[in-house]
Amino acid sequence: MAEKVVIGNAELWHGDCREVLPLLPAHDLLLTDPPYGIGADAAAHKASGTVVGHGHRRVAKRIYAQTTWDADVPADWLIGLMRAKAQHQIIFGGNYYSLPPTSCVLVWDKKTNGNFADCELAWTNLSTAVRRIECLWNGFAREGGEERFDHPTQKPIKVLAWAIQQAPDDVDMVLDPFMGSGTTGVACAQLGKAFTGIERERKYFDIACERISRAQAQGTLLPPEKTRQPVQEGLL
Repeated sequence: MAEKVVIGNAELWHGDCREVLPLLPAHDLLLTDPPYGIGADAAAHKASGTVVGHGHRRVAKRIYAQTTWDADVPADWLIGLMRAKAQHQIIFGGNYYSLPPTSCVLVWDKKTNGNFADCELAWTNLSTAVRRIECLWNGFAREGGEERFDHPTQKPIKVLAWAIQQAPDDVDMVLDPFMGSGTTGVACAQLGKAFTGIERERKYFDIACERISRAQAQGTLLPPEKTRQPVQEGLL
């Protein structure tokens, strides 16, 4: 049973995108980061811990829940259903899915210096050339000191806002069926775009609601501390 929450011009669904997507109208842009099927959630949980000793100091480590949402890639029919919901499409991790050839791949250079991937790729159906952005995102080293939430594949707001801006200027409604901690919705709030997001995991859905609420409040004349409260529209 899916739950819908409306925050300003953002419509957020807590549920399975396989069930929610058929209920939604067409959007202008699909911008999403589906599971890559590489076990990022399991790896993050294994690498995390509660507290570790370090001499006379005790250093807290980030704790990730043990989940299996990144065990497999979405089925081809689900990728097709997502793409059918928007004229313009940007799919991070597109190299993991069965997608047609494209002239425009978006390249995010993470400026890493460790064992993580140097770049992440987004497949698009945009009729332009390959585009690239640099944005440091390497453990605790993050451009602008952006806050990191408890989602192992969270992306920077700067990168997702840049991705939206690669689409035509008349894009007003953005869809993300794998919303995670809501960064696409935050980018949309900053750019004045309407947003629809879907997230299955309750923990991440609640984080997304809070982040998007704050982002929308900061985009108005209201003081940032007066956060817009989510309004539950009902259950399906």
